[in-house]
Amino acid sequence: MKNKYRILKIAVTVILLGFLLSFSLKKFSGQDITDDKISVKMNEKTPVYFVDEKDIREIVKKQNPSGKVGELNIPALEKKINALPAIDSANVYLNLNGKLNLDIKQRVPVFRLNRDGNDFYVDGKGTEFPISKTYSHPCMLVTGDVKRNEYEKLAELVEKIDNDDFSKKYFIGISKDNGNYNLLTSEGNYKVEIGDLDNIEFKVKGFKTFVEKYLVYQDPAKYSMVSVKYQNQIVTTLNPYFKENDSILKAGNKELAKAPAFVPLKKTEEKPKAESVKKETRKAAVRKKEKTRPKETKKPKAKAPAVKPKRKATVKIE
Repeated sequence: MKNKYRILKIAVTVILLGFLLSFSLKKFSGQDITDDKISVKMNEKTPVYFVDEKDIREIVKKQNPSGKVGELNIPALEKKINALPAIDSANVYLNLNGKLNLDIKQRVPVFRLNRDGNDFYVDGKGTEFPISKTYSHPCMLVTGDVKRNEYEKLAELVEKIDNDDFSKKYFIGISKDNGNYNLLTSEGNYKVEIGDLDNIEFKVKGFKTFVEKYLVYQDPAKYSMVSVKYQNQIVTTLNPYFKENDSILKAGNKELAKAPAFVPLKKTEEKPKAESVKKETRKAAVRKKEKTRPKETKKPKAKAPAVKPKRKATVKIE
């Protein structure tokens, strides 16, 4: 029984609302939509000015030349506003008193991308939209061959930089060179190489440690690059145009000059057979042993005493 009463209440409410709506439309259908009866609200948290209230009012007038409430096509008007590149969403509706309400939410750029000489904005959802001739939104500049499937991760990186005081102080731009992402710094001529867009917090934390424990005691112009893309290590590249690096770079070049040159071995036409090699090695080993053996000194043989020849006995016969 309770469910039946609930269904009945809902049905009665819908019927009453429909009746009131139809009554209000009939009552106000012949009235003009004056400026005071148009309410435009911009609902974005971050203020942007790609489209202003004046632009929206002009679209309403173009969509309804007669200016009558009854001749206004609300779905068509809503579709027209949503088609604007800088509009994220638009909700158009009439109140029971005949007032036209337009709730507009504009796209808020997270970064501005320069790719192949073309500039455009990208919002937090990874959606591209063109730059405006009348308004430029302050956001981080990104350059290089950035793929569409990287937009969202890149937007997350920019938002993390904007929300962190240390990162916001140091990083003023992002570039992509040869598949590697680099953070451009405000101090010195160096850039911070981060590689891909994974483990960003860990990489930025590593750079922060390097700055606090070492770089604060150095001239930032000393380096041309600080790489944190490798796990658990930081690799620095010296700036060749920094005068204090001359002695270090010269010493490094001298060490490289001392290194023996690599000479490629000539290939033999035929490889010796294994058996002949074994035989030759055995013979060589035997010869070596013979050479290393001490020579035996031959003792002179003792000469036998000379034996005098016996005289023959002579027999005298008388």
